[in-house]
Amino acid sequence: MSADLDAWLAATLGVAPAHRAAFERALTHGSQAAENYERLEFLGDRVLGLTIAEWLYERFAHEPEGQLSKRLNALVTGAVCADVARELGVPSRLRLGKQARDDGAAASDNVLGDVMEALIGALYLDQGLDAARALVRRCWAGRIDQLRVPQHPKSALQEWAAAHNRRPPEYAVVDRSGPQHAPRFRVQVTIGKLADAVGEGTSKQEAETAAAAALLAALAG
Repeated sequence: MSADLDAWLAATLGVAPAHRAAFERALTHGSQAAENYERLEFLGDRVLGLTIAEWLYERFAHEPEGQLSKRLNALVTGAVCADVARELGVPSRLRLGKQARDDGAAASDNVLGDVMEALIGALYLDQGLDAARALVRRCWAGRIDQLRVPQHPKSALQEWAAAHNRRPPEYAVVDRSGPQHAPRFRVQVTIGKLADAVGEGTSKQEAETAAAAALLAALAG
């Protein structure tokens, strides 16, 4: 099993790990052991952000800060990280407790996104920034140029309200369900007494975005 993991890590990361322990921890969910991916996720999130920011700065040399920020935010979402994790075959390598397995943690964007960041953090500790940068650039290469950066629904709704002399949108969580590792949020957005809409997502922010998009669609109709 250890040799198989080493082979997978070498093929996936592009370099043979010097110390397997950090990568084992990156693949371990909190339901399986106290020594899990959470701290490595914290580190990997920052490494990913720095690497993508550096890349965007190079690639889009004439774009203003605001546009670069939109690109960055779109490229480092949990959903994008989860998609990368699936492409690399991470779900089959996860170490999950029985309850987490039964709850479908291996298919959760939250879990897979966090684990992807944890693997980046582990690679950074094991091999340094150059290796982490190479992994990110390889795995995100098909995304950085294809990405379209539409206006964020919440920003668009805010601008609509201002342009029509309406109160700013207000968001409220109306329901939260699901297990701790894979929650579902239901959020309602209102513009005074004019209109309202509801959206759902795996995070409060995602649900707010869905609600804003739904209200924009209703207002446009």
